[in-house]
Amino acid sequence: MCGIVGAASHRNIVPVLVQGLQRLEYRGYDSCGVAVHAGGLTRARTTSRVADLVAQVRDDKVEGLTGIAHTRWATHGAPAVHNAHPHFSHGPGADAQAARPGRIALVHNGIIENHETLRAALEAKGYAFESQTDTEVIAHLVDSLYDGDLFEAVKAAVLQLHGAYAIAVICRDEPQRVVGARAGSPLILGAGKDGAENFLASDAMALAGVTDQIIYLEEGDVVDVQPGKYWIVDKNHKPVTRQVRTVLAHSGAAELGPYRHYMQKEIFEQPRAIGDTLEGVEGIVPELFDGIGQDGATGASAHRVFQDIDKILILACGTSYYSGCTAKYWLEGIAKISTQVEIASEYRYRESVPDPKTLVVTISQSGETADTLAALKHARSLGMEQTLTICNVATSAMVRECKLAYITRAGVEIGVASTKAFTTQLAGLFLLTLAIAQSKGRLSDADEARYLKEMRHLPVALQSVLALEPQIIGWAEDFARKDNALFLGRGLHYPIALEGALKLKEVTYIHAEAYAAGELKHGPLALVTSEMPVVAVAPNDALLEKLKSNLQEVRARGGVLYVLADGDTKITSSEGLHVIRMPEHYGALSPILHVVPLQLLAYHTACARGTDVDKPRNLAKSVTVE
Repeated sequence: MCGIVGAASHRNIVPVLVQGLQRLEYRGYDSCGVAVHAGGLTRARTTSRVADLVAQVRDDKVEGLTGIAHTRWATHGAPAVHNAHPHFSHGPGADAQAARPGRIALVHNGIIENHETLRAALEAKGYAFESQTDTEVIAHLVDSLYDGDLFEAVKAAVLQLHGAYAIAVICRDEPQRVVGARAGSPLILGAGKDGAENFLASDAMALAGVTDQIIYLEEGDVVDVQPGKYWIVDKNHKPVTRQVRTVLAHSGAAELGPYRHYMQKEIFEQPRAIGDTLEGVEGIVPELFDGIGQDGATGASAHRVFQDIDKILILACGTSYYSGCTAKYWLEGIAKISTQVEIASEYRYRESVPDPKTLVVTISQSGETADTLAALKHARSLGMEQTLTICNVATSAMVRECKLAYITRAGVEIGVASTKAFTTQLAGLFLLTLAIAQSKGRLSDADEARYLKEMRHLPVALQSVLALEPQIIGWAEDFARKDNALFLGRGLHYPIALEGALKLKEVTYIHAEAYAAGELKHGPLALVTSEMPVVAVAPNDALLEKLKSNLQEVRARGGVLYVLADGDTKITSSEGLHVIRMPEHYGALSPILHVVPLQLLAYHTACARGTDVDKPRNLAKSVTVE
């Protein structure tokens, strides 16, 4: 979602700002802009890509030693230049506007829930608004509180804000100062080399190649950034020192290499990503999930936690939610532990029955997903203190908030539609299942050895699945001409059908829905025609014969089937029935293999339809607002 870059330096900082935005493009955005101090404040904004902004600042010779930049994903107000960040404030009244335009420039991630009340109060003071955004309210608010010290004005302003925000602010009257603040949305401080410059950003990736010395600001922090120095106050406005971490955010991860799109690259990186995620796992031990202390030392003991809990609550959103739904089958079937999976954005707003002997598991690629973080805090407020996260970013808020953690090693995922993050989450969740089963004496030595052997074989098995790409391309040519699709699965593979439908929706804009196949006769069968392709996930498991009956229901109504079948299922191609045979049956780990052809189907269908594969319309990568 929205990205922030800010800097205070002794050199022209514009190239660093726009390069930072380019590295944040993967988050998704519909406008972008930059503002710098150049005698006064000046800015450039566009609803095109960052490349257009680069051309603007070059043509207009925009330069400055201090500045802020932003990629915006629209929430309040349509994607339009007047709604794009950075926003300027103006003194109240027409005369004041003419006398001193643009005293404050500000960028903002998040949502200000009381923006309407603040807007009304500022309008009563004579402030005129040029946008429909909640962000412009903050700029005017800071201006109204400014009395010669930007740091003090921002500290006073954030006390009036309700909601989530990460902000970076510069002032016309203080040419070498950037002030930032965060609550509910991530913001980092980058300490520049040789102490000559300092930075703010929403993501360490934005500062790759500029600095690897990163401070993760805590909830409620306000930071004052100047060339050669910075200081931080906490939510109570007391001075604090935050740990400086060395974070290697390699910009090389963003290189496409021989691939057409990042989504394709990341699909094909899955054997490596799974291998990396499982690297070092020699046996199943709870210690794999031990917490990470604030200083990087080992934190809470997973062994004690696993022995103490008797239920699991999984909280997640989107693709991560579907990985949790898959894990429910593993946790209940192998570890024999009651498991509930909740959509994070729904869980926190409903009455639930808490149980202190529940392990709360959050799943997030970025570790900054606002709804999941809020749901985690809600669960803890109900007395459920045993927490664990499956996350791809070791330095994220999610990891810091949870007692226990397993860090997947998918690497940077640029494409908005998640692929390798999903399969590595499944790998981490399967390990969690085995670790809990072992802790409770429910995993035999023979089963442990068998599962370990199967997990180690996953990278090779995935390579065999990726070799099916030419056959998937043939399916994609059919799907590209359709407007709707159904996906079917049973048992452990129903969540995989859900994920397949989500991928198709995200990148092709084809309306796709997934159902447990047994539910066909309870409504969805009414939708089946020759124009409605039906995708079925058909592993050779205990539900295969039931699934075959469901497929016959589709064929009897003239539906056209596309089936991903294990080789020994005896499902063969015929008119109206297209079959791709999976290389091997993989038992409990089969979902990790079966989802890959569905990812490829979505990708190649999107290519055939000519959509923006890596940046689907209206979507963002890291969803840091509700």
